Amino acid sequence: MEVRQLEIFRALAGELNFTRTAERVNTVQSNVTAQIKALEEELGAKLFDRLAKSVVLTDAGRRFLPYAERALCTMDEGVRVVKSGSEPEGTLTIGAPESVMTYRLPEVLRRFQKKYPKVELQFRPYWDESVVRELESGRLDVAIVMAHTAEWPQMKSQKMGVEPILVLGEVGHPLARQKAVRPEDLAGQTMLLTEAGCGYRRNFERAMAEANAKPGSVTEFSSVEAIKQCLVAGMGLGVLPEIVVARELAAGQLSALRWAGPELDIGIHVVWHKDKWVSPNIAAFLNALKPGR
Repeated sequence: MEVRQLEIFRALAGELNFTRTAERVNTVQSNVTAQIKALEEELGAKLFDRLAKSVVLTDAGRRFLPYAERALCTMDEGVRVVKSGSEPEGTLTIGAPESVMTYRLPEVLRRFQKKYPKVELQFRPYWDESVVRELESGRLDVAIVMAHTAEWPQMKSQKMGVEPILVLGEVGHPLARQKAVRPEDLAGQTMLLTEAGCGYRRNFERAMAEANAKPGSVTEFSSVEAIKQCLVAGMGLGVLPEIVVARELAAGQLSALRWAGPELDIGIHVVWHKDKWVSPNIAAFLNALKPGR
């Protein structure tokens, strides 16, 4: 099995088109076909189905893809280990939720880039449930997650802090006048929530389920900024990190309900694969994220 075959396989798995793959890996289409055929013969399994004008990964191809990606990333790491010194430089790919990226990281990143100008930071979104796969494949070097714990057998983690989570409504909402708001008080209310899989949404839904309280309806958003605007417009109640709505609370545009249900606050952790080489880039970034830095 040759490195070139794995590179072509990975490219074709992403493009699902032989012509675009050939352009991406700087070769001719016939060579892409020959290399994939040789790889399939060595593995004893078809990796792609050619269906009319489309190309799709087979089940075997989907199972093989993360291993191919990991092998290529490991080789890239090996080259960097040999070529790099102790000075952070090159690329660092980070996964982070929108709320953390927008409200928690800018000042940290400003100081980091001032201190390490040779490091190119790249940010990629991820769904909470896919973060382990993204780290295992090497598509992310590190990721920031919002969860009570970040305990995965294949991962290492470092806690950054705890994020206060608030239940929010428009100014003047009847529940904003209550001295204590419990999960059952939200039964029948319209809830504006982040997408399923979000750590603090899971905490809220768990609290509601334990109280046998069901919202009237739930509207999902992929953007916390959209939730904020809809909350200000009085379209329902929401659950968001305090730092996301600090400005709106201070300006009197939103009200934080006096939540008396189970705690919704959530930890923030930076995680990386336990087998990954902690490069100077990663080490510097982890150090920058330590509390008090």
